[in-house]
Amino acid sequence: MITVVGSINMDLFIDVAQLPAPGETVVGRNFRRAPGGKGANQASAIARLGYPVAMIGACGRDAFGDELVETLVR
Repeated sequence: MITVVGSINMDLFIDVAQLPAPGETVVGRNFRRAPGGKGANQASAIARLGYPVAMIGACGRDAFGDELVETLVR
């Protein structure tokens, strides 16, 4: 079994027309989120290759944490 120790996080994305200048507020659109983290991504890739894998990382006790754990289990 391969064990991965690393980060598990929810990536949050929003599109903007331009990067804001210091202190400037810009309007964004197309909010998206995706499970991520270098450790979680590595564990997913190993599992997709067919190898047994264990993931060691920390998740918050919130909706994102629950979703991240469910995603890793799948």
